[in-house]
Amino acid sequence: MLELEQFVADCRAALSADEPHGAIREVVARAVSEPSTVLRAVGEPRRAELRKIYRSGDLTILNVVWAPGMTLLPHDHRMWAVIGIYMEAVSARALSEKDSAPLGHQVIHSVTNPIPRLTGAIHVYGGDFYGVPRSEWDPETLLEQPSDGERTMRRFEEANALYAKH
Repeated sequence: MLELEQFVADCRAALSADEPHGAIREVVARAVSEPSTVLRAVGEPRRAELRKIYRSGDLTILNVVWAPGMTLLPHDHRMWAVIGIYMEAVSARALSEKDSAPLGHQVIHSVTNPIPRLTGAIHVYGGDFYGVPRSEWDPETLLEQPSDGERTMRRFEEANALYAKH
């Protein structure tokens, strides 16, 4: 069974590897290889959310759940990340249950949950996710603008409102 404290400790230990991004990917891949253990550790999702599991200056771990049909604008993280899907989902680059994918520090991406149920993923970032200014891009004009955490959280709440109606 996945223990969150041990998962955090394993991620922290992986930071000292020669290639921390790859080492973290291995930790995340191991964790999501048994999705039911991740679900037991983080709890069965009931709504879209972005929940902090761990935060330090060199590592942030989040549990992210997207509502059906939810889309986030194209955005960057300005740090490397590893995303591990523990609930089935599909995106522009198809990530499904048990998948993990590394994202470089310069990757710009968006997230869409096209399926009619919640989708969950563990996100591990190589830095303080909340302490770095990021950008997002308008999907039509492709104009860059500062990322706004409050605006992002409103998107989660709007998605939850739509999800509750179904």
